[in-house]
Amino acid sequence: MIVRSLDEVNGTDRDVEHGNWRSRRVILAKEGVGFSFHETVLYAGTETSMWYANHIELVHCIEGEAELTNDETGEKHVITPGTLYLLNGHEKHTVRPKTDFRVLCVFNPPVTGREVHDENGVYPLIVEEPAEGDAPVA
Repeated sequence: MIVRSLDEVNGTDRDVEHGNWRSRRVILAKEGVGFSFHETVLYAGTETSMWYANHIELVHCIEGEAELTNDETGEKHVITPGTLYLLNGHEKHTVRPKTDFRVLCVFNPPVTGREVHDENGVYPLIVEEPAEGDAPVA
């Protein structure tokens, strides 16, 4: 069993800030559970273009408001608390927060926490074995 608070993540290598956003990576690949889980805040007035070519991402808004654009179709959505979106087709997309936009994110395959968006907004696929003692017991 893993029990971890955001306070335990703050200020560690799991707490990543990158200009437009801050992501606290609560569960990572090394935990060996088949997904990663993050709490992310995208800052009001910014614009972030992403493309998870190697991952499926589910994003659930818990605070704030943003406009989500599917860059492949031009379709736009207003995302508010209680709304989620699933990038199940590896869609290129842009998020434009109107207010600070706090979301809970799940990635499959799980990220390691060391990924950085490249020039296309893509996270590389980094495979990491679970840390000893972190693998789930069947």
